[in-house]
Amino acid sequence: MKVILTSDHGGVNLRKEIADLLTELNIEFVDTGCDCEGSVDYPDYGIPAAERVANGEFDRGILICGTGIGMSISANKVPGIRAALVHDVFSAKATREHNDSNMLAMGERVIGPGLAREIVQTWLGTEFTAGRHQNRVNKISDYENK
Repeated sequence: MKVILTSDHGGVNLRKEIADLLTELNIEFVDTGCDCEGSVDYPDYGIPAAERVANGEFDRGILICGTGIGMSISANKVPGIRAALVHDVFSAKATREHNDSNMLAMGERVIGPGLAREIVQTWLGTEFTAGRHQNRVNKISDYENK
């Protein structure tokens, strides 16, 4: 599995924590987030990362900003992306099993590093169950391809 990891200024610290986790898990990843203290625009980081997942360069992506909201909205504008804003372990599992999410968004100002690590581990380790959920995901893809 190849993962792209990125953040704006509001997610720098949590992104570094998640980079450490990915290293510990021996997951191949590229970190494209900013290392700045000044304000930057989340679409400048979220959209390019989403494009790289959508074109198949990466299997999944992790997006972090202050709340995760801006990153998830930006990423979901890219056809083929199903970015889920997640701040609990149950939702991390459900969005993989039911929605086949390919990007995870989190907010550094919303959750702490311990919970974020649990969320990422759950999200990365959960497979899409397909079945009745496949039809729903197909409807989203069909709409994107109109």
